[in-house]
Amino acid sequence: METKEENEIKPPLKFSNGVDHTKKVIEIIDVSFSYGNDEVLSGISLDVHKGDYLGLVGPNGAGKTTLLKIMLGLLRPTKGEVKIFGTELKEFDRWADLGYVPQKATNFDPNFPATVKEVVLMGRTGRKGLLRQMNKKDEELAEKALREVGMEQYEHRLIGDLSGGQQQRIFIARALAAEPQIIFLDEPTSGVDMKTQDDFYALMKKLNQELDLTLVLVSHDIEKIMGEIMHVVCVDKTLVCHETPEEFLKDSHSRVIAGENVKFIGHHH
Repeated sequence: METKEENEIKPPLKFSNGVDHTKKVIEIIDVSFSYGNDEVLSGISLDVHKGDYLGLVGPNGAGKTTLLKIMLGLLRPTKGEVKIFGTELKEFDRWADLGYVPQKATNFDPNFPATVKEVVLMGRTGRKGLLRQMNKKDEELAEKALREVGMEQYEHRLIGDLSGGQQQRIFIARALAAEPQIIFLDEPTSGVDMKTQDDFYALMKKLNQELDLTLVLVSHDIEKIMGEIMHVVCVDKTLVCHETPEEFLKDSHSRVIAGENVKFIGHHH
């Protein structure tokens, strides 16, 4: 016989929120950016907190990748200020604390003569410097990074012999080998199949929850990431919104960003 409690509708499962809102790892303060006379970003202000899993979305040409590159110090804002771990960008020197997996990470010569482990070890150069020889600790950290992404059995394979999804994991391992506090990913699931996407997002959830890594992910696939991230930032030259996926799905931002005919289904899992 069913009890009253069994008949009650339970709320959907959500992420265990490990965000520390007392610690700002990135502060973007009234940032604008122009390519010549073409203003791409205007008056962006945004805080990223320790442990967050942030999805950065917006239409094509909205400035998502530009904003990501500003956070990484690859571009300097035309106006405004950026702080990383409380330090102004122009004075920041802890670049090894920032991991980066670019959109074209797997777009390279398939005949490139490097093993998986050698590629992952490249991630240690940010900590050691270009001319420093790798030691036992570096080897151990590379092997640990491969275990974290489930690719330790491939360490002696040539990187060009792997599938696109496998290569993606190797480049994430390369970022992990530097022992970063934040990992930035630019369109990481572009051009991969649905199974590879599901595996990727399962890995991201593990890195965020088990390793306490802050993740900032640029994506055009708004519907997919709504069930994965903790917070969504919508950019369309200006900051359209910064909120939870549930809040995003309730208001009109989704129609503004993706078009009137797009239907979203929120399902944290």
